[in-house]
Amino acid sequence: MLLSPTAKRPSVRPRVLSVIGARPEIIQAAPVSAALAAVADEVLVHTGQHYDAAMSGQQILATRLPRPAHNLGIGSRPREQQLKLGEERLLQVIARERPDVVLVRGDTNATLSGARAAVAAGVPLVHVEAGLRSFRADMPEEHNRVETDRIADVLCAPCRGARDNLRSERVEGAVHVTGDPLCDALELWRPHVEGEQGEYLLATVHRNYNTDDPLRLQAVLHCLARSPWPVVLPLHPRTRAALAAWGIELPATVRAIDPVPYPRMLALERGARVIATDSGGVQREAYLWGVPCVTLREETEWTDTVATGWNTLAGIDPDQFEAALRRPPPTSRPSVFGDGRAAHRIADLTVALAAAAAEIRRPPA
Repeated sequence: MLLSPTAKRPSVRPRVLSVIGARPEIIQAAPVSAALAAVADEVLVHTGQHYDAAMSGQQILATRLPRPAHNLGIGSRPREQQLKLGEERLLQVIARERPDVVLVRGDTNATLSGARAAVAAGVPLVHVEAGLRSFRADMPEEHNRVETDRIADVLCAPCRGARDNLRSERVEGAVHVTGDPLCDALELWRPHVEGEQGEYLLATVHRNYNTDDPLRLQAVLHCLARSPWPVVLPLHPRTRAALAAWGIELPATVRAIDPVPYPRMLALERGARVIATDSGGVQREAYLWGVPCVTLREETEWTDTVATGWNTLAGIDPDQFEAALRRPPPTSRPSVFGDGRAAHRIADLTVALAAAAAEIRRPPA
């Protein structure tokens, strides 16, 4: 469906079913929700993929996201079960709420559940953070985003590289470079965040292929042990469970803390000497703060951060990791994630899609 963000808006405010399920989606949903409030009625649905307070409830409060109207209670289940149950329960919500558009974001199981439910119900679909590719077959997130992009009506690419991926795949939906709403969120908080004091390296580890293999997880910790500064590690529940299951101890220089609310995470990022991570969101936040990043992966979807020199792919090689820590940061940092108004563009595109869908449904005079 071809449309423009300047298309005529419907006379009645459209109803948007907006799906979240995990911490990264909560963070980037906040600015989009604020932008939608001016032009649409949003029904926020939490699938419950991240269900504990540290990864979900506290993040909603910290980002000032409205409380979800529905929580589907999916919880921690194998991927296929999460997808099936999520789709079933979202179909029930769609039947009850009768939205004009379904909006999903990112690459989680909640994303794909929402996308499949929208298509099954015949409701137009918007995918925020579309077009990112790791080209890594063992990442569940890669499968989620590729399938979602194939079935979305409107694809909101956060950067030109993501747009280029979508064009090369010849997706059927309308592709727009909107910028990254995560950038919007950080820029809103920038004046209010002071960096944490002290010399430290901030680390996050949660990807399945880094946590689900004890040898690889041990190699990640060997990398962190090479840091010349103390390491602060907000410990993801998946990583904590893996460490306990295999009896792996953290290096003496690594201090594990509980997951932290969004503002505290921003303060930790801003004050860090270097950030080491396997998180896509943290890679972008490091770039936006101007803090060098070392990615504990062999690839990244966020290739612009590597191309500009602010992000180094070290995998799990301790020598490469240590060398990356010693590398001086670049002298320039171009804007690659937009101007802080991605959420407004996404809201306009969502309303335009609703208008176009309503025009198609309208009976002839």
